[in-house]
Amino acid sequence: MINEQLDFNAVKEALQLTDGNLASHINGLEKEAYIEVIKEFVGKKPRTSFKSTAEGRKAFSNHLDALEEILRMNQK
Repeated sequence: MINEQLDFNAVKEALQLTDGNLASHINGLEKEAYIEVIKEFVGKKPRTSFKSTAEGRKAFSNHLDALEEILRMNQK
């Protein structure tokens, strides 16, 4: 959520995933409309990038809120 857009290799490296594993996660996120997949050519090379959608950012924020609530409950 920090970056506006990231390409496949940057995401793969940051998360230390295989191509196939990342592709599976991307498919799921795209089905939920949490990310937008952007396919383009840079010169003659294809490049796939990802961008979060408004719905994806909202879902991520809700997820963080839920995790914080769990932590608060465990501190009592």
